[in-house]
Amino acid sequence: MSTTIKPSSRDERFAEVFGAPLDQLLAAPEHTRHLREALELRAFLAVAEQHVARVRDRSAPDRPMDELSEDDLRMDAQWMEAALQARRGYLSVLDKVLRSEPPPEHQRTVTFNQPTITARAVPAEQATVQRTKGR
Repeated sequence: MSTTIKPSSRDERFAEVFGAPLDQLLAAPEHTRHLREALELRAFLAVAEQHVARVRDRSAPDRPMDELSEDDLRMDAQWMEAALQARRGYLSVLDKVLRSEPPPEHQRTVTFNQPTITARAVPAEQATVQRTKGR
């Protein structure tokens, strides 16, 4: 599963900040710089949260007591610490990015008001015939 579609704990906040559900934001043909950065951080967060869940599930309490090992639990604790630190770091940075984004109703859409050309070019053969008739 791609990290862009893995759920994260900030998906609802994305909808609030950018004014659209995450699937619509991901499907948009172009992204602003802030949205692109926020989506990248969100993907990192989704991976970190997946690691936290894996460690949590790996050290599940349904294992028999005879199979528990201090070394295994120590390693699980180190993995959990690393995964939680990564998650906290991504949450911190992502929350800063999301706070810096203006509310959806204040975001400007950029439109270009360039004049359009409405005249058509006449093929060369027809132009010669028209000039000859016009003489």
